[in-house]
Amino acid sequence: MKAGANMYKKEYERWLAADLEDADLKPELEKIQGDDAAIADRFAVELEFGTAGLRGVLGAGTNRMNIYMVRKATQGLANYINAGSGTKSVAVSYDSRIKSDVFAKEAARVLAANGIKVYIYAQLMPVPALSFATRYLKCDAGIMVTASHNPAKYNGYKAYGADGCQMTSEAADTVYAEMQKTDIFADVKLVDFDAALADGTVEYIAQEVIDKLYKNIESRSVRPNLCKTAGLKLVYSPLNGSGNVPVRHVLADIGITDITVVPEQEMPDGNFPTCPYPNPEIREALALGLALTEKTNADLMLATDPDADRVGIALKADDGSFKLLTGNEVGVLLLDYICAGRIEKGTMPKDPIMVKSIVSTSLADEVAKHYGVTPINVLTGFKYIGEQIHLLEVKDESERFIFGFEESYGYLSGTYVRDKDAIVASMLICEMAAYYKSVGSSILKRLEEIYAEYGTYLNKVDSFEFDGLSGMDTMKGIMQSLRDNAPKDIAGYKVVKTADYKTHEMTDVINGTKEMINLPAANVLTYWLDNGASVIVRPSGTEPKIKIYYSTKGKTLDDAKALQQTLAAAMEPLMK
Repeated sequence: MKAGANMYKKEYERWLAADLEDADLKPELEKIQGDDAAIADRFAVELEFGTAGLRGVLGAGTNRMNIYMVRKATQGLANYINAGSGTKSVAVSYDSRIKSDVFAKEAARVLAANGIKVYIYAQLMPVPALSFATRYLKCDAGIMVTASHNPAKYNGYKAYGADGCQMTSEAADTVYAEMQKTDIFADVKLVDFDAALADGTVEYIAQEVIDKLYKNIESRSVRPNLCKTAGLKLVYSPLNGSGNVPVRHVLADIGITDITVVPEQEMPDGNFPTCPYPNPEIREALALGLALTEKTNADLMLATDPDADRVGIALKADDGSFKLLTGNEVGVLLLDYICAGRIEKGTMPKDPIMVKSIVSTSLADEVAKHYGVTPINVLTGFKYIGEQIHLLEVKDESERFIFGFEESYGYLSGTYVRDKDAIVASMLICEMAAYYKSVGSSILKRLEEIYAEYGTYLNKVDSFEFDGLSGMDTMKGIMQSLRDNAPKDIAGYKVVKTADYKTHEMTDVINGTKEMINLPAANVLTYWLDNGASVIVRPSGTEPKIKIYYSTKGKTLDDAKALQQTLAAAMEPLMK
């Protein structure tokens, strides 16, 4: 929500005059006195509450993450819950980011003041633990305080529904509408956290719940007991986040004990001193782990992001270099491993399905079909994968879901949670590595075999950032321009089919026919080209970015890369 010039200056003055409880905020406000640009940046807009909740830079103001914005969002959530007929309870968790524990307790204070029971973890726990607790404790909602893999200056607040999925658009809109009615200082109800803990309105989540989570994760093993004798050597980094305890616990349970943890990245630290961008997709974040992998001659390196819903892996290639596998490659490898293993063990359910996002590699569809598994493609956002699990659950067929993934390093096997789970993914990746080692192969060799069988697929993502107050407007203008002036070709390759997920319309450009897309509306455009490649354009749901996904296929990786680079060069001018 934008504010006029006088309004944002008045709001700044109100904050400046207030008796702020967070000692970090007043000095920041005093420092920017007279700096209209800095004041506008903090007060001219308010963080929007969307399907991913809140996310922003830490600091003072309505366009920053601070205890007041967390309280306001939680008051909106409380109003939404109290207008319904649920259990009037919420689960809360948090990761290692700066003030995550503070924000989690502030949310609990607001909920308790509104008569809502709060179950909160006594220590930092990751996204899957929050999704699990929300379902297991039959809560109306869940709150995960995290900014995922953003830099240290960010924090955020993910909101979940009773199903353990991130909140729907409709629910998020209602919460946001309630926030707009709430004065950030005058209208928020609060109780003392310790008092609420004493009277039972706030309760720490019992160890029993955590143990049940571990049990559910370990039940997803494809080849139980294999790891106890495989002798796998692992280097692991939680990137100073919340994965350290749960990931190592589960790996120890399945028999992986030769684990070297990157010491500089072991303990929780929201400053992320060794990796400014704590994202397991990025080589820089894995640099210390790679050096340790070289030193220890480990078979595999794993890294989970701060809220442990994503995992990245690195392997040593034959030439001695380290290869970081993409999210698409790991997704395909896990799908292949799960399918082959379950068929071998006789544990494949009848009519199995695999679910992935529309921007993830189509190679997964081919692998799924090879094993008799039905692929289902959904919009980007793991809640849509969770939605498919729910549809199966309603029919008492949830066991048909064998795997789901997104290209952004998020994977899930099992139905105990409804979001990405780096704990179960880490377990399955290690089990997969141990299996291939036990038969004289490796993960990289299996990937080569898959490419030899199905063709070399390359999936690449380019991101274009649009910072500042005008960033969102610029992004909207670019997407509208692509709709108003749809490209007839990209880099000389004809566009043969298009899809606009906002209008639910798929168009065959060659014959002019149209068909409806049976998915929720989303601001996504897809172009299929006459050479078999595809280009997908979508704004990020959590950051001021437009992402372009390229899918190319070639006889060799170099062929696929050359085509992708040609397409990218043609698309770049359209992002201005």
